[in-house]
Amino acid sequence: MYLNGQSSQTLMNEPIDLSKDFRDYTNTYFLADSLQDFDAGSASGQVIWRRAEFFPAHAFNYTQHGIKYTSQNEFPSREYAQDPAWGFKLEFVSPKILRIKMQTGVTKTDNDQHLMIPGTVPTDHTWQYRSIPNGHEYKSKYGSVRIMAYPWSVLIYDANGKLLTKTKHSADNAGFCQNLPFCYVRRAADYSRSIDAVFTLSPDEKIYGYGESFSKLNKVGQKLQLYTCDPNGVETNSMYKPIPYFMSNKGYGMFMHTSSPITCDIGQTYGASNSMMIGDESLDLFVFIGNPKEINEEYTRLTGRAPMPPLWSFGLWMSRITYFSEADGRQVAAKLREHRIPTDVLHFDTGWFETDWQCDYEFSKSRFPDALGMIQDLKSNGFKTCLWQLPYFVPKNKLFNEITDQGLNVKNDKGNIPYEDAVLDFTNNKTIEWNQKKIKGLLDMGVSAIKVDFGEAAPYKGIYSNGKTGFYEHNLYPLRYNKIVSDLTN
Repeated sequence: MYLNGQSSQTLMNEPIDLSKDFRDYTNTYFLADSLQDFDAGSASGQVIWRRAEFFPAHAFNYTQHGIKYTSQNEFPSREYAQDPAWGFKLEFVSPKILRIKMQTGVTKTDNDQHLMIPGTVPTDHTWQYRSIPNGHEYKSKYGSVRIMAYPWSVLIYDANGKLLTKTKHSADNAGFCQNLPFCYVRRAADYSRSIDAVFTLSPDEKIYGYGESFSKLNKVGQKLQLYTCDPNGVETNSMYKPIPYFMSNKGYGMFMHTSSPITCDIGQTYGASNSMMIGDESLDLFVFIGNPKEINEEYTRLTGRAPMPPLWSFGLWMSRITYFSEADGRQVAAKLREHRIPTDVLHFDTGWFETDWQCDYEFSKSRFPDALGMIQDLKSNGFKTCLWQLPYFVPKNKLFNEITDQGLNVKNDKGNIPYEDAVLDFTNNKTIEWNQKKIKGLLDMGVSAIKVDFGEAAPYKGIYSNGKTGFYEHNLYPLRYNKIVSDLTN
């Protein structure tokens, strides 16, 4: 169950599985059905969503999920639509990129600059329109898109007119419904909504992407939770770095522009359906057409490309958990040079503070009597120095009261500390300035790199300084956290 977009997780910060809400008999489902009021010039109109419900469908001693159209449950009925119509729009970003935007209700426009797309999304005017029977077509040099009025569907074609994929309508589903069509769910618990963008999969199709995952490279047949977490190993499909982007060997890719949790069912429940269950109440989906190189070029042009790291960062980094003293560091560096092991970086992990793991951005005075001299000596010997940090501060940490007194931490829904730790709130400009000052002091000493560790456990049920909850901020937290150090060191 999800209350106000927040899961009743059994364990703190466990990955969110949105598919449970799309299999709940108490919820109401709205199936994308037909197109109305479409303006070809602006490529915008409305989609009518037909109201439906799950029911237990029984046949020959076997009960499965069924789905059927249903009547409304609101009073007074005249104030609410039986089958609502919500906004639908296509935008053309480049000759190889189109953008599908859909609403599922009355929502405010988010005018915040989104970290996932730095800068302004461009507009391309090369797509040519023509009217087709029962629909509309827009075509560029590299492919085309068709919007059919009924059954409502969006079809993506390559430059040769080959169908790459299309949305799934309820008319495409036969028999008992283990797989939903393109729809959104309205939860009975709080009337919050999430959209399920369902596209077809071909029998021999292969899908790659979704970020850093140690499951099979071809994701067809898998269900993935795009939710940042610490997998504690490489034996699970959980991921440090979920990325809501994939590409197909058929010649297209998709980018789900949201930081909300997403559950992707890539042909696991039903082999012909690629289901993107997006926690957000609206859909913002970029579709790329081309070969893998072209798709990645378009995706990175849109979302940003990392600068080339310095040459030394590609060398050998020497570390263990942990070097507890200046003597340790100097001895390891001397042995590396004595044995002619080419090493570029000496990394000090959790033990460079006075108390192991208690990050306070200061070298232990008892164990690192001349930290500045050590850094300078390592530099003269050809070593860069890297230091570890984390953004969580236990009550015993000397910085705990400073952080909480200044309101630099994430709050819970009671306005208090979410857990026992104070978690730095990087949506707060004061927190960013505070953290920058701490890091800059180390860089001024001659430190070359900072290990930006942890960050996967940003409070999902927390309230952040920008007014949002962890529903949107949890997956963005590592990006905000890393950006501070990146800005200072580039």
